[in-house]
Amino acid sequence: MLNHPDALPLGGGTDLLVCVEDGLATPNVVVDLRTIPDSARVQPTADGGLRIGASARIHDLATDAAILERFAALAQACAAVGSPALRHMGTLGGNLCQRPRCWYLRRGFSCFKSGGSSCLAESGENQYHAILEGGPCNIVHPSDPAVALVALGASVEARRGDATRIIPIEDFFVLPRDCIDRETALEPGEFVTTVVLPGAAAGGRQLYRKIIQRGAWDFALASIAGVRRADGSVRLALGGVAPRPWRVPHSVEEDVASGGLDEDSVLALAERALYDAKPLSRNGYKVKLAASLLRDAIRELAA
Repeated sequence: MLNHPDALPLGGGTDLLVCVEDGLATPNVVVDLRTIPDSARVQPTADGGLRIGASARIHDLATDAAILERFAALAQACAAVGSPALRHMGTLGGNLCQRPRCWYLRRGFSCFKSGGSSCLAESGENQYHAILEGGPCNIVHPSDPAVALVALGASVEARRGDATRIIPIEDFFVLPRDCIDRETALEPGEFVTTVVLPGAAAGGRQLYRKIIQRGAWDFALASIAGVRRADGSVRLALGGVAPRPWRVPHSVEEDVASGGLDEDSVLALAERALYDAKPLSRNGYKVKLAASLLRDAIRELAA
């Protein structure tokens, strides 16, 4: 399907068409993945989880009864995506695979991502860039659902020809230091077919919060997804702060799961979680935003 060297997959087209306009994509062939039978289907799994087709619309996931009831963090994250028009057009697979929104990359400047020899954001306009896991490129991943999927412990099924493989969501996104020319683990000709939510993540206590600059329809300056599973375990992930959805250190999650935290403990855990943050010259405010989101999530999940 995507074996043609100049072919690119099309979901809703909300990012691909912009990438073509920005000169980041020059496909000679576009393959519409929505024509694959059942590619937008949401169906239960034997363990009580869900299989979500990659062509499922973001709006449909935000309003799906089963997702709202059992995987609320994902529903809330999907509801936070862009504008109503973008949610009706965009697909889950496309949202996960969208390119970064760094204005240097999008406006055709020479940088690491475009084959250049530097990151212009390092000393330039970097107020929206990474404070964690940055370098040599300091992009942040723009997806809201991806943050929720990391907190839920989802996995991604990818296909190339007749071969299918399963990728844990935390391994799906790659750091610039490991691979500068792409943001996901997908190989050439490979595309996302399904996202799988495990039954163990259903129910419990779930949340997604997002801080944006404008009143609506904007990418996250910082966001958080949190899940306290039925077995009491906790998973937390931050968005808008790193080149991939950033999983909070497991030791912090374990302390949140222990519950019974006083306010000093909440403050200390949020500070500890962000110990490795290295803000650039103009985005130190993101550390404060992330800490605020963490404190609120910890209070809610530890209550």
